[in-house]
Amino acid sequence: VVAVAFFLSAISFGTLASVGIFLKPLIAEFGWSRGNLSLGYTAIAFASAVAGILWSIIVDRHGSRWVALFGAIAMGIPLLLLSRIELLAEFYVYYFLFGALGHAAVTGPLWACVGLWFKNNVGLALGLTFSGSAIGQGLVPYIARYLIDNFGWETAYSTLGMAYMILAIPVALLVRDNPQRKKIQSNPSLNQKEEASILLPPVIVVTWISLAVIFCCIAMSVVIVHLVPLLTDYGITSENAVVIFMTLMFAGAFGRILGGKLADLVGPLKSYIVMSLLQTSVVFIFPHIQSHFLFYVVAIFFGIAFSGVMASFLVCIRMMVPAGVLARSMAVVAMFGWFGMGLGGWLGGLIFDLTGSY
Repeated sequence: VVAVAFFLSAISFGTLASVGIFLKPLIAEFGWSRGNLSLGYTAIAFASAVAGILWSIIVDRHGSRWVALFGAIAMGIPLLLLSRIELLAEFYVYYFLFGALGHAAVTGPLWACVGLWFKNNVGLALGLTFSGSAIGQGLVPYIARYLIDNFGWETAYSTLGMAYMILAIPVALLVRDNPQRKKIQSNPSLNQKEEASILLPPVIVVTWISLAVIFCCIAMSVVIVHLVPLLTDYGITSENAVVIFMTLMFAGAFGRILGGKLADLVGPLKSYIVMSLLQTSVVFIFPHIQSHFLFYVVAIFFGIAFSGVMASFLVCIRMMVPAGVLARSMAVVAMFGWFGMGLGGWLGGLIFDLTGSY
């Protein structure tokens, strides 16, 4: 189950990270601004936020497998359609569909599925699962850049779309739910007993973590969406810029595992605070350096920090709410996180358009 969620998270999050790779080719083709194109990332984020709630309700009631299969199919089709766009509105609509029907179905619901399989080392299990998203965010943009440079942006989109459908569908069929979830679905009183043993009501936990997640996600998404354009503005080649970005994301794979294990050792809230402080500190540094070597160093620290943040808040939810509402709780927190991600990605482009600088 960890391996399945790892893979589907990898290709799904990899698509989000590749939005920045397509910015300059689409600007050259259509003359659209960075701010306008950055809204493609915002479309995925907001769509994932809203649709994630609906998918999570279905999963809490009926299980994860068929939702994951639907999401696997739905990830490939919008990418195929993106290869044929001519209008900016089409760009937004297809990325919105990717987020609502694909990304939202294969991320939060599967993380909840993984969390319910483990009683010990929950943080490590979720960290390993979530590290797939970092690997995907490193590999998919690199593959996209290679395809764009050699075959054009249209072929890049269509190739990714076909590859996703071929690879993701058989993997999604391997999803299995913990039998305990099925017992809770058929006997709600079991969930009430678990809820009575938890110190804080789920609504309190979800509310405060959701508020925190908005702001940490604003910070991280500016870097994720705009790092490659920032690097190329400084004269670094697109190939080297993508390698730096890939380094950041591979460091993020380690950060997710570290954040999950740290949550097991010191508690998820303490882990969340430490990683949030580190992430915020590093975000301030990026626009003020121009050394190729320092970009690698700072990228590694940012990758560890932002990934640790994401792993820690997942463990917070898993350990602080009952199993019967786990998927919904994760989806609500993720919704606010996606609002933050979408807002940050758009703000980065808007501020650049207004000031000419990051």
